[in-house]
Amino acid sequence: MSAELNHTIIHSRDNRESAAFLAHILDLEVGSEWGPFVPVELSNGVTLDFATAPAESIAVQHYAFLISEAEFDAAFEKIRAAGITYWADPHQRHPGEINHNDGGRGVYFPDPSGHGMEIITRPYGYQEDGTA
Repeated sequence: MSAELNHTIIHSRDNRESAAFLAHILDLEVGSEWGPFVPVELSNGVTLDFATAPAESIAVQHYAFLISEAEFDAAFEKIRAAGITYWADPHQRHPGEINHNDGGRGVYFPDPSGHGMEIITRPYGYQEDGTA
């Protein structure tokens, strides 16, 4: 049997705000609320279920999204237009820059709950022949 990630829960200060934020940046749809969850479904069928949690119980996590070059352009423009701080690196040593790792582009930015979001156009270890 092969295993695939189906969904994960992302704790947030405000489940609707966080779901809407990510959906806007990545040009996705916010799904119908289900119990305490507000879902955002990715193109591969994985659902990110945002759940409101007390701020002190939110462990900051990192979420990376592989997107096309055109999607990167659109998402990055939304990040810049909204005045969201961004970095070329996860250690936040290169503010206001993007990276060109593995022949692609990438950028890190926070979501409304402080989670580290990343968009990349090439998977880590990508080689010109298309292998990783």
